Amino acid sequence: MSYLRPQITAMTGYVPGEQPRDQKLIKLNTNENPFPCSPGVQAAIGDACQQGLQKYPDPTALAFRVRAAELLREELPEIDADWILCGNGSDDILTILTRAFVAAGDVVRFANPSYVLYRTLAAIQGAECDVVNFQADWSLGPGFSRRQERLRLTYLANPNSPSGTVIPPAEVAALAIALPCPLVVDEAYADFAETNCLALVAQDEKVVVSRTLSKSYALAGLRFGFLVAQPQIVRELAKVKDSYNCDALSIAGATAALEDRQWFEQTRSILLATRARLYEQLQQLGFQCVPSQANFIWCQHPEHESEGLYQALKQQGILVRYMNYPDWDDGLRITVGTDEQIDAFLAVLAGLL
Repeated sequence: MSYLRPQITAMTGYVPGEQPRDQKLIKLNTNENPFPCSPGVQAAIGDACQQGLQKYPDPTALAFRVRAAELLREELPEIDADWILCGNGSDDILTILTRAFVAAGDVVRFANPSYVLYRTLAAIQGAECDVVNFQADWSLGPGFSRRQERLRLTYLANPNSPSGTVIPPAEVAALAIALPCPLVVDEAYADFAETNCLALVAQDEKVVVSRTLSKSYALAGLRFGFLVAQPQIVRELAKVKDSYNCDALSIAGATAALEDRQWFEQTRSILLATRARLYEQLQQLGFQCVPSQANFIWCQHPEHESEGLYQALKQQGILVRYMNYPDWDDGLRITVGTDEQIDAFLAVLAGLL
């Protein structure tokens, strides 16, 4: 394969969580919402199909951007549609940002452990990774904001995965001031958290917030995400995206999802209550758990190897995510499922201990 760029042959590709075809499995490994999406989403997609798919979709997803701006204005009064760029899931958004800001030989920075796609995106660009370990309490030390000559982009998953922990907005604002490059605040799980960094976008043009509809809106299969940045930044990023990176069905479905506030609030409330119960019961089983502001919980058991528990659960028809990070302990990341799924999971887990 001598035709390929050396960076591609040398890199390790991103490995998604298992997506088994066996529908009988209890799937708690990829942070999907366990509930069906809003009925309005299905109706909107049906309407889009009836209107025909022979024409290209709106390349800017204007209908979604207008509605999203209306909803987000409470937190960011300055926002308009021009502050939003849409993508094929937030992974597409992260790819656009990396392509726009990072060239071969540049440096990107992110924390460890965190979303492993950041390393892959850097490798595709031929960039170097400056990885800064979280401290024991999941805070960021001074090394995360230090200046570096070739540093071109910093990623911050907030809430973080796999921990579910949050860096407070005031600390993120200080990071943005200290850093010599754009700071991408990856808020894939922000709808499950007590706070977010959206307001920081207006304070500093280096702050870009990315969001997804995969988790809180139960649209992982639809693939729709967006970023919020100051308009002068969005205009430049739009040059980098694929021509039609969001299809007509995803635009229609995503816009309808935003409209159904009752579905969103009810589903979010259920998941937060289940998360609290799961955390408490894992602790009762002897697990060391990190308090989470996402739709999952990161845990370890002092007397049982995480990988062994993962394998044993899988044999019993329950999938969780075993994760082993360099320079950090391994552990299990448990997605918050339905109450019935969590009851079944806990019953099997208790039998394994």
